[in-house]
Amino acid sequence: MPETTQLTQLIVEFYEKLSSWEHSVVRGQGITLPQVHALEILGTHTALRMKELAERMGVTTGTLTVLADRLEKADLIRRRPHETDRRSILVELTEKGHAVYTEHDQLHMQLTRDITVGMSKDEQTSLILALEKMNKEF
Repeated sequence: MPETTQLTQLIVEFYEKLSSWEHSVVRGQGITLPQVHALEILGTHTALRMKELAERMGVTTGTLTVLADRLEKADLIRRRPHETDRRSILVELTEKGHAVYTEHDQLHMQLTRDITVGMSKDEQTSLILALEKMNKEF
């Protein structure tokens, strides 16, 4: 299965390059990559229960609590009681958190433009379909 080997190598190479890019973008901002990922999730889903955010991030609620404490101290998120479920705490971006999310999202958009500039519309459509299928497997 040489195609599987080549595909595996290409996926790993792309992941490593994307991860390196993410780390370089975050470096010097005083925020960690997991914290940025939390802001990204909240930026696209508005307020979430702590448990939902932990699940989307693939971390325990204990890990998220420590991360959320730091984000709240930096005035990037706020926690508030859920309106109808007294046991749940909602997490949402503050104005400052939304600004960080928007800036990071714009960097993602630019990266997408940069890596797809040499692709035809058909190639971009094929990439979208392939990525959608890959994401469903996770």
